[in-house]
Amino acid sequence: MTMMADSNGSPAHPPRIGLLDTLRGAALIAMATYHFSWDLEFMGYLAPGTAETGWLKLYARAIATTFLFIAGLSMALSSQAGIRWPSFWKRFAMIAGAALLISVATRIAMPGEWIFFGILHCMAAMTLVGVVFARLPLFVTALVTIALIAAWIADTFVSPGMLRSASFNQPLLWWIGLTDMPPRSNDYVPIFPWAAAYMSGLTLALIALRTSLPQTLAAFGTGGSLLARGGRHSLAFYLIHQPVLIAIAYAMTFVMPPAKPDLAEIHMRQCNPGWCQGMDAKSCQIYCECTLTEMQGQKLLEPFHTGIVKPDDDRVQAIANQCSIKALPSEPQ
Repeated sequence: MTMMADSNGSPAHPPRIGLLDTLRGAALIAMATYHFSWDLEFMGYLAPGTAETGWLKLYARAIATTFLFIAGLSMALSSQAGIRWPSFWKRFAMIAGAALLISVATRIAMPGEWIFFGILHCMAAMTLVGVVFARLPLFVTALVTIALIAAWIADTFVSPGMLRSASFNQPLLWWIGLTDMPPRSNDYVPIFPWAAAYMSGLTLALIALRTSLPQTLAAFGTGGSLLARGGRHSLAFYLIHQPVLIAIAYAMTFVMPPAKPDLAEIHMRQCNPGWCQGMDAKSCQIYCECTLTEMQGQKLLEPFHTGIVKPDDDRVQAIANQCSIKALPSEPQ
């Protein structure tokens, strides 16, 4: 193994890797395209729930994974020649401050789905974790990374939800990510399982720093492309892009107003299977059709789906109870 060192034998700061800036810039563009789909949904151009389902949901998770993976890589590279604490705390304060700004803004604009622990919050927390693991023996960091990946695989594929518990349902514990009732938020990126992505980047970079790979990658150039330049200012891009995109989506409503949504179709799509968990397919269909008919009859369908009438409204609860009874399987004769 080889370790980069300066003329005094001390670890040298790794050369800037332009490809890494380019990758970060590409991830920023991907993030912007996803957020614009959310803006189009908000303005009525896409059906409610579109940005949170199907391939767009996978797209969003891939983007978040990429950002955290790159953040782990960057931590390893920046700490190779020793932590420059003034720069470290300045960078941490910028990320944490931006996260706080996002929380305050979304709490005011959308209190029901505000961002209390999103991607920036997770990055700020993992920065504090990463600076510790970057200084520990490599085998310790690698073992923790492997354990996190194994836990994610077990909780997601082997026995879904096996690590989650009602003990973590308290709001003060939501940031951990082990609640069995995930809270509503427009950007929820808790420590578990997302720490696995960050720690993977950190560990792989620490291994690469023991080889000549960083110098090889740096030989491709410092990154003069527009993507690379954008990647070097990722925090500013993150804070600015969404106000710009939502302004564009809003302006579109004056030029090309969105079609009026089919609330009956939206109701059935959201209801089945989201609102009738534990029911079989036939009972679920009966329940959804019943709630649709009752809401239409009481003129609650539009107010409910536009947020004027809330799910805990007594009228909605009465309809849900009535339709739940109607959907119960008939007793055999």
